[in-house]
Amino acid sequence: MSLLNQLFNRGIFGAKCKTCLNLSIARMKLLQNKRDMQLKHMKKEIAHFLQAGQEPIARIRVEHVIREMNLWAAYEILELFCEFVLARVPILESQKECPRELREAIASIIFAAPRCSEVPDLVQIKNLFGTKYGKEFIMVSSELRPDSGVNRTIIEKLSPASPSGEARLKVLKDIAKEYSLNWDSSATEAEFMKSHEDLLSGAKQIRLQDGLSESRPSQQGYTQSSVTREAEVLPAEATQRLQKLQAQNPVSKSIPSSKLTSAFQAPPDTRRDQIDVMEIARAALASADRATAAARAAAQLVNVSYGVISPTVAAEGKPLN
Repeated sequence: MSLLNQLFNRGIFGAKCKTCLNLSIARMKLLQNKRDMQLKHMKKEIAHFLQAGQEPIARIRVEHVIREMNLWAAYEILELFCEFVLARVPILESQKECPRELREAIASIIFAAPRCSEVPDLVQIKNLFGTKYGKEFIMVSSELRPDSGVNRTIIEKLSPASPSGEARLKVLKDIAKEYSLNWDSSATEAEFMKSHEDLLSGAKQIRLQDGLSESRPSQQGYTQSSVTREAEVLPAEATQRLQKLQAQNPVSKSIPSSKLTSAFQAPPDTRRDQIDVMEIARAALASADRATAAARAAAQLVNVSYGVISPTVAAEGKPLN
């Protein structure tokens, strides 16, 4: 039974692989023809920009031209690899492991599949090889691990990195030569030879240093001025309020003023000690409020016991029991 399943699976793998390979080859040929026309149109536009003296626009447009040319070259190589694998599908069906002579072609197709969105058939081919050889085989080629076997030219052509200044200058010169333009490339050469990355990193460092120098004074101003002001205002208010309460109500004298003044001495320089002083001030205010409430309650009890109506009760109009 297992032998029949193996034979059946082999037949399915071979048929699907051949279909996907044929579709990939046909699709890549169509894309190459379409890209040829687009490249001619883009090169003609760049030639007009160079002739009109609009070199900055030409420098930007040439990057897109180089990417299209790289993709065209990648399709050319992938098309050859697909034809190579298509002719050897029976060998793939008969062997459990990937043959060495097909390793580069298959690994390059697997690597290019997610990077060539215009050819979805390559993704199906990648899934077929993943089913046959396992996920580890796919990961080695996709992540470019050692001994992955992926073609170096495919890696370079499908790289997302921006083209170098030399490559852009060469393409611009080729376009000027193709359209017989008398173009002076000295300004563009000087522009491409500038080390823009170093300038950008230097600017970032300057901005970072400026930001640090601006943030430090503001931070120190907060810790030394604003916190100190709060620590000075709160104790003063608490002390005045406590003195008034002591003069009006004898019960509030249970809180000695010496403790409060000693707690509200000049705050230390560190932020933690200043915050502690603020907490002590808030606690003192809360204690003063509680002392005031106790004094009022005691005064009312004394007045009630002697039959004297307090001004507060009389104002509120509450009856006495």
